[in-house]
Amino acid sequence: MTFLTMALKGIAALLVLATALPLIRTNVGLVRSLDFPRLQIAVALAACLVGLLVVSRDATALVLAVAMAGALVLQARHILPFTPLATTQAKAAAAGDPGAHLSLLVLNVLESNRDYARALDLLVRESPDLILLLETDAAWQSAMAPLRERYPHRVEQPQDNTYGLLFFSRLPLRDPTIRYLLQEDVPSLRTTLVLGDGEPVTFYGIHPRPPHPGHSSAPRDAELVMVAREIEKGEGPTIVAGDLNDVAWSRTTQLFQNISGLLDPRQGRGLFATFHAHYPFARWPLDHVFFSEHFLLSGLKRLDGVGSDHFPISVTLCRAPHAAAVQDKPSATAEDHEDAQAAIEAVR
Repeated sequence: MTFLTMALKGIAALLVLATALPLIRTNVGLVRSLDFPRLQIAVALAACLVGLLVVSRDATALVLAVAMAGALVLQARHILPFTPLATTQAKAAAAGDPGAHLSLLVLNVLESNRDYARALDLLVRESPDLILLLETDAAWQSAMAPLRERYPHRVEQPQDNTYGLLFFSRLPLRDPTIRYLLQEDVPSLRTTLVLGDGEPVTFYGIHPRPPHPGHSSAPRDAELVMVAREIEKGEGPTIVAGDLNDVAWSRTTQLFQNISGLLDPRQGRGLFATFHAHYPFARWPLDHVFFSEHFLLSGLKRLDGVGSDHFPISVTLCRAPHAAAVQDKPSATAEDHEDAQAAIEAVR
């Protein structure tokens, strides 16, 4: 057996294992982190499958080839809903649709990034109605001070632990509240936006801690479920935005959508991968905007980088009177509710 054959067989086994491990219901950070690079694993599976069959067709190679083909199918099932090959979940607004338009830009600035001018230039140029900045410390708060002239309504919670946030709004805010849902140093925002006609929109800005080797996914999962349950009990237009530290296709994000009933504009349109901005070969969608069936989608863009490890993402919504009638929002099963309860109990 040649070295190349041995190497390909070893890589094949690791790729199959990396595909299989996330099937286990666990909060282990290493396992949950394997949800992120599904596209990269799929590409590696396809390349390894072809390479292995070229250099060897012994019994072991054939077994591994079958396993890799199955793993590739499994990865594709997660990825394909977030490509133009799938049906859109959030319906698009047509030209001339009546209703108020609302634009939002989300950016994890990377606290150690000090290219303030680049970020500020982008924000001024895009000029959205709402801006949510994450990982903002006191230095970022000071650097973004020029925005206060353009945005009369603000919530500012700078922190030096990479979990600070700044929120700027042209729309009036009611009862803006910084909350610490699970961890005393990880804030989230809940507020009510007031549209031009006086209609209230509930807005959540969130940035839970990510899972990684040695760090459980339980706090992140529980925080997302807590927000989803709160939304489920409410009514009226709702928007959730932020760096969820979770990918669009993970079980946790799907659970969040099913419980909350919110729509994902990525489905049927593309990955719009926002992280990692510096490594094109290692990108996945971490920054999200979800919204209720009361909105149609007018625009979705990943914007140019500003020195952060995240790209900004921009979403424009249309509060159309007929929106709810044309949307097919997610719904929760009994199993979803059981999983949600288990996520909460995991952090008690």
